[in-house]
Amino acid sequence: MQHGKYRFIVGFLAVPLALYALFVIWPFIQSIYYSFTDWTGLSPEFGMVGFDNYSRMLDDEVFWKSFQHSLTFAVVLPLVTVGLALFFAFMLNVGGRRRRGAAIAGVRGSSFYKIVYFFPQVLSIAIVALLFQFAYNPNSGAINSVLKGVGLGSVQPDWLGDPDLALICVMVVLVWSTVGFFVVLFSAGMASIPRDFYEAALLDGASRFTTFFKITLPLLWDTVQSGWIYMGILALGAESFAVVQIMTVGPSGGGPDYSTIVLPLYVYQKAFRDGQAAYATTIGVALLLVTLAFAAVVMKLGRRERLEF
Repeated sequence: MQHGKYRFIVGFLAVPLALYALFVIWPFIQSIYYSFTDWTGLSPEFGMVGFDNYSRMLDDEVFWKSFQHSLTFAVVLPLVTVGLALFFAFMLNVGGRRRRGAAIAGVRGSSFYKIVYFFPQVLSIAIVALLFQFAYNPNSGAINSVLKGVGLGSVQPDWLGDPDLALICVMVVLVWSTVGFFVVLFSAGMASIPRDFYEAALLDGASRFTTFFKITLPLLWDTVQSGWIYMGILALGAESFAVVQIMTVGPSGGGPDYSTIVLPLYVYQKAFRDGQAAYATTIGVALLLVTLAFAAVVMKLGRRERLEF
């Protein structure tokens, strides 16, 4: 069985690794190289400027705003999204009333609820952003219309035009659009946990609260950790860029007064709006480091002994 094993493995891995190196690793190396130049993104000619772009970045007030907002997204969004998804998934699979012949059961109609929760995943994030942009409209939007209909006409916030509310409004959209995916993911994980564990715990007098933290969460921990990292990457990457760029005000989004600017959007603005591709790649390198640091911290803090059942 050992004869030709390594040639067999290399034969299967050579092409995928070559494609990964060509389309993933090489662009990263190019970005790091261009961050030391004055390339505009349009001219084939450029010169080396050393660490000037990095010095400029550290003195850039807008960069630090975008960095702060991206960091807020990376901390708050996974916490809220994963927490809500765990709660909904637990209620759908374990949190229902006891029925005849079953010590534990999910809520009635749980299959329908899963479809409802997952529905935002069917929509493009651009469509979701446009729908909520209309809903947040201070004059004709659905939210202010509801407030007016229930007698709160004096409370008419300028949701996306208020620097104190705009970032929160964007985060609400990201939570709404992603929580359904994690509900389905965690539900699949909970379905694999033997029901005998819950039944034994309930017979011993354990509450639903206790069974969640003593049975469900420990046995689902690997899935939760993976979901946490995935949600953090979404919050630092394309999802936050699309929602902020479409929903918020300003020449290319990120307003008002850069109150919603995030690192991916700032990279886009510098590269395609201002023609400063080298500086944009410098910010992109910073975003890469933030993403890697986030994943490393989550994996380090979430490391624990594997539980098997």
